[in-house]
Parts: sequence; structure tokens; C-alpha cells
Amino acid sequence: MSSDLDLAVDATVNAAGLAMGYFTRVTRIRRERKQDGSIVTEADRAVEAAIRQTLAAARPRDAVLGEEEGQRGDSGRRWIIDPIDGTAMFAEGDDRWSVLLALEVDGQIVAGVAAVPAQRRIWWAERAAGAFVADLTGAGPIHERHIVAHGQATSDVTASRFAVVPDPAALPQDNWLFAELAALTTPLPWTAHPALLVAAGELDLAVQTRGQVWDFATTSLIVTEAGGQFSGFSGRGHPHTGPALYSASHSLHQAALDHLGKGHSEIHRAL
Repeated sequence: MSSDLDLAVDATVNAAGLAMGYFTRVTRIRRERKQDGSIVTEADRAVEAAIRQTLAAARPRDAVLGEEEGQRGDSGRRWIIDPIDGTAMFAEGDDRWSVLLALEVDGQIVAGVAAVPAQRRIWWAERAAGAFVADLTGAGPIHERHIVAHGQATSDVTASRFAVVPDPAALPQDNWLFAELAALTTPLPWTAHPALLVAAGELDLAVQTRGQVWDFATTSLIVTEAGGQFSGFSGRGHPHTGPALYSASHSLHQAALDHLGKGHSEIHRAL
């Protein structure tokens, strides 16, 4: 690992431990609604603050973009934090939430770490160095394994293992975005963020119906470093605002984008 990735892993492991402390008493922690209607809890703010403190001590000139706050820098580098990805699940006691941290240098994501603390697992990737998963302990990752997205030899969407995040039942108003794809292959339940499962070869396709840069920065790198592909419905590969697609192979990705094209056109007409 590079020193940047080491720092990202250490910051994420420490944040995961803090987040678990809140999760064990989640029914008693403070929560509120943001202007967009989403939930934020005291855990979100505390975990982001802890990561910021670690980064500020080690990389004081770097910028930071967090879901809750931002910080300018002058180094050409930017850390991107989603302190609790899946806050609604976290607040409900669902163990599939994660802590995400990525590093962007000169506009390119170069390192990313995703911890799923309640499941004691951690994923990470570094540009041109592959993607990995390990067991998560309070002292750090153990039993590290290299992961590869097992891309299909064909672009047969109908034979693909497919999932949607958030769960279709949680945001039924988003279901039109992937309806054409779901008509070909039924969305499956998932045990961790579907992007991570695509990277590990456990899924072939995943649609994320909504998100911001901090939702995609880490997962996009992990998938692409595992040999898969990430983009918005327009085909844009950099993390962005809006829906996104993760695939195990280039050919499957292009085929899936073709089926998502109608939804993408409707998005642009609505803007």
C-alpha cells in the first residue's frame, strides 16, 4: 500500500469503530431530516469529524469534501467522505451500511476504502494496484484477499445477477429508472453494497438510482480496479450526481446501458 492508502485504511478503521459504538445504541441517538428529506444522525457528523481530524493531522494542505461539510485545500488533492453510506439503513438497525473514504488527485480517484463495520469486512483499491477485501478488526484488516469481477464472456443481460441500491421497495419512485433492465433480469437481494459484490464476483450488474460524488468515489474505483466498469447512465465514468451503473465487464456494461437509455433520456427531458 502507498502511504495515502495506508492513511485511508487507518482513518476508515478508526471511523468504523466509532460508528459501531453509535450503531449498538442506534435507537437512542439523535437524528433529524435534511432539507432534501434524507436522514442525518449524530453518528454521521461524529464519524465525519473523526475522519477529518485524522486527515488534517496527516495532510493539512489537502481539501476535503464530506457529505456534511467541506474544506478547501491548495495541494491539488481532495479527500471524499461518506461517513455513513446508507444512513436510513443504519437508523433502522440494518447492518448493510458502510463508511466510505476516497482520495482524488488532479481530478482522478486514486484510492478508496469501504468498510462495512457491522459485518466486519473492509474493501479497498488503489489505481493500477487492484482491489482487495479483508476481515475487519479493531486493529485493522486481516486475511486480505485480492478480488476480481468475473465478467461474463457475453453481453447477455438476461443471464446476469442484478441488484439495485437502495432497495426497490425503499424508493419505489425510482423504479422507472431501471424498469427495462428489471424486465430482463429480476433484481436480487443484497448483503452489502451491490457495487462491492460486483467487484467481488458475486453480482454481475448493479444500478444505484441516486447519489452524489461521495456515494460513488470509493465504489467506482473498487469496481474498476477489480476489472469491472462504472459509469452514469450517460456513460460518463467519473463520480457524479445522479444514477449509476456498475458492471462486471465492458460488454455487459454497454448492453445494460442500452436498456437504461430510455430512462436516461427521460431524466434529461425532466431537467
